[in-house]
Amino acid sequence: MDGYESNRRDFLKKLGLIAGATALTVTGVSGVTEIITEKKEQFNLTQEQKKFMAMYEKWLKEFHAMAKLHKDEPDHMGNNKKLMALSEEAKVWQKELIEHMKDENFARYYMIVTEKVTAAI
Repeated sequence: MDGYESNRRDFLKKLGLIAGATALTVTGVSGVTEIITEKKEQFNLTQEQKKFMAMYEKWLKEFHAMAKLHKDEPDHMGNNKKLMALSEEAKVWQKELIEHMKDENFARYYMIVTEKVTAAI
């Protein structure tokens, strides 16, 4: 693994996206590849989960844009600072995410929404 891959992996760990995958493993959700192909509209979320996902999807769009720029310009200081700020923001709601991920329905929805950013990174 080269230095870039190592830094990228460390960043993702800090970001907390790994928490979702860990929660999926703990809850025993199988067939993650098949989950990604499902439509997110098929899932009924609670109001609390919908509120969380609205916040997460807004955060994810911003993160996605920053990650794309980081891929092209890894030394861009302003972007790197913003990525770190987004990482700190994710720490705030990481425990709530882990709780929501105990619900298999939510976990599937989360994976569908998250697939776009992980593919870009």
